[in-house]
Amino acid sequence: MERYFKLAEHGSSIRTEVIAGVTTFLTMAYIIFVNPDILSSTGMDRNAVFVATCLAAALGSAIMGLWANWPIGMAPGMGLNAFFAFTVVGAMGFTWQQALGAVFVSGVIFLILSVTGIRRWLISGIPASMRSAIAAGIGLFLAIIAMKSSGLVVASEATFVTLGDLTSTGTLLTIIGFFIIAALDALKVPGSILIGILVITVAAMLLGVTEFGGVMSAPPSIAPTFLQLDLLGALSFGIFHVILVMVLVEVFDATGTLIGVAKRAGLLTEGPTHKNKNLGRALMADSSAILAGSMLGTSSTTAYVESASGVQAGGRTGLTALVVAALFLLAMFFAPLAGAVPAYATAPALIYVAALMVRELREVDFDDVTEAAPAVLTAIAMPFTYSIANGLAFGFVSYAMLKLLTGRAREVHAATWIVAALFVIRFAFFPEG
Repeated sequence: MERYFKLAEHGSSIRTEVIAGVTTFLTMAYIIFVNPDILSSTGMDRNAVFVATCLAAALGSAIMGLWANWPIGMAPGMGLNAFFAFTVVGAMGFTWQQALGAVFVSGVIFLILSVTGIRRWLISGIPASMRSAIAAGIGLFLAIIAMKSSGLVVASEATFVTLGDLTSTGTLLTIIGFFIIAALDALKVPGSILIGILVITVAAMLLGVTEFGGVMSAPPSIAPTFLQLDLLGALSFGIFHVILVMVLVEVFDATGTLIGVAKRAGLLTEGPTHKNKNLGRALMADSSAILAGSMLGTSSTTAYVESASGVQAGGRTGLTALVVAALFLLAMFFAPLAGAVPAYATAPALIYVAALMVRELREVDFDDVTEAAPAVLTAIAMPFTYSIANGLAFGFVSYAMLKLLTGRAREVHAATWIVAALFVIRFAFFPEG
């Protein structure tokens, strides 16, 4: 291990890396409960998605650890799982098999972008305000999904949405869960989100809201989702912009996380090019994980920003990620517990994650209307139109147009023009898609 992971060179030890790996796992393990809850709304088998989530996270983390030697955990990403379930399948009417096919195609494109260097060109070309707005908008989208599933907000003929019944058991559990998670995180307790989910799940069992089905068992079958992707359906014209959105979000989310966490771990030199011998491998690792996840039966796999907690605990090498991978494999034996987790327990986790993501708006220059207006449009269009795709379209098109109309077209990078043009074509020729 010393020779392979170069522990001494990174100023680390096996004990430190193991502790860091456990810390990272605890902060991101909530995904094994939340992801099946979201994706099962499409008709996918909940138990199969649970196993696919664990396997995709384990495989992605192992690739990152063994190949790139970076202390970054991977798992199906928040935001894209909601886009998969509620926009692509729920609102647009595609089957979940076609949606999985779209994830695979986006993974292939993502891999090509990483290999050719276009990925770095895209990242450098998309304005920082839009990158921040995308993260914040996805957070708001997650928030309205969670509030709806928990009963905090309900439909209204007069105002579209209104306050739900705050005296109902499930809604009260959601509110309590949010306070538990937020308080624990403020106190720097590792695994605060996971603890909050488990506490509310136990409370729901005691109150009869959900049934206790045990804690451990042999892993369920993954057959209902394994290799069920519909590639021909994903390659149809009507779904091309779905793939575009997946690629864009994957590019921004994963790359930003990789660079941010790696800089915190001292694995990158400063500068716009982020020169490092293992950055290319890290970019390839998260691209490969998307392909594997789509075949297993889950939405896009990505690098987790929660990995920063493991870095804070001393993780500096791929051994940290390998520990994360091992723990996700072990988690497959807790399917009965995952099946007992109600929406009231995952909703507070989603709302809290949303609160963290919305913080990205502080990076936007609100003194410049041509930067601020597109950013705000991006963020609010996602929850208001119930679509991440529409939010991106509003943002990119308005950014390009405002710069053009104010005589600042030269400030717009070619990548932004291309993305904006693709969205205009989408609305012009596929308005129903």
